[in-house]
Amino acid sequence: QVVLVSGHLDSWDVGQGAMDDGGGAFISWEALSLIKDLGLRPKRTLRLVLWTGEEQGGVGAKQYYQLHKENISNFDIVMESDEGTFKPSGLGFAGSAEARDIVTEIMTLLQPINVTDVYDTAAGTDIAFWMRDGVPGASLHSDISKYFWFHHSQGDTMTVQDPNQMNLCAAVWTVVSYVIADMEEMLPR
Repeated sequence: QVVLVSGHLDSWDVGQGAMDDGGGAFISWEALSLIKDLGLRPKRTLRLVLWTGEEQGGVGAKQYYQLHKENISNFDIVMESDEGTFKPSGLGFAGSAEARDIVTEIMTLLQPINVTDVYDTAAGTDIAFWMRDGVPGASLHSDISKYFWFHHSQGDTMTVQDPNQMNLCAAVWTVVSYVIADMEEMLPR
């Protein structure tokens, strides 16, 4: 059984793609690194996917889905960060009402950093195939007030990233992915 965390590398046209979506790729990598460094071994596999080709029609996600869809019942949740890694506010979630209640409870663990909101929908080109077929999905919500200042521009460089805000995003990704991966049962469909 798999809990998938992901981001993609796509804004290569004019900038470095640090915010879109290098930040999402980084916090996904960091979540798994933190779990490993802490010596935690969840019941399910945590899988990192760094998508490619999102801007070219989601070809990387489509190929991955084609290769793994026969095991769709083993995917517990698919998570994608693609709206920058600014100050996080919560998690977008798509799934059953029962699963939403569980995710809402998990988010209370993040009260010390004031990131507890669960929004009505999850977004992510790369996880859309999975969510369409009933796999619960999650997307990071962060303060996007500056997102389009840098989106697909020459300004999308590492100087846009705030290490403290990225750490908070990584904390959200780490807690949510680990707790779901270590629960006795998969999220209800």
